[in-house]
Amino acid sequence: MLPSAAVYYFPWEVNSSVPEGEALRTFGKLCSYNLVRSEAVLTAQHSSAQHRVCVNTEFVEPFQAQLGSRYLVVGEVEHREGEGPVLKARILTCVEGMNVPLLEEAIQEQRKYFSKRQE
Repeated sequence: MLPSAAVYYFPWEVNSSVPEGEALRTFGKLCSYNLVRSEAVLTAQHSSAQHRVCVNTEFVEPFQAQLGSRYLVVGEVEHREGEGPVLKARILTCVEGMNVPLLEEAIQEQRKYFSKRQE
């Protein structure tokens, strides 16, 4: 079963302030994948900092992990003791070749539209 319509979060916004069970979408470059633990790590550069998003992949396995490629993930946030939030992936898609600055701009425009609509 797919999660509810997920809100886009930039990788640097996925932190402990995101509520448990919240459905979200994010993206990043696959830097590691551990099949035995069903865990992947996506990274993204923002300003001068490198941000990491831990992803639980048990619901999307098997998948062809291409280290260094960009991935888009949809799932729910789970908070684990002693760790940051982990995204339980429901959809994990390789989007290599995606124009990241254009995606970031589109997300900002979508946020502006929804905030104006709520006013």
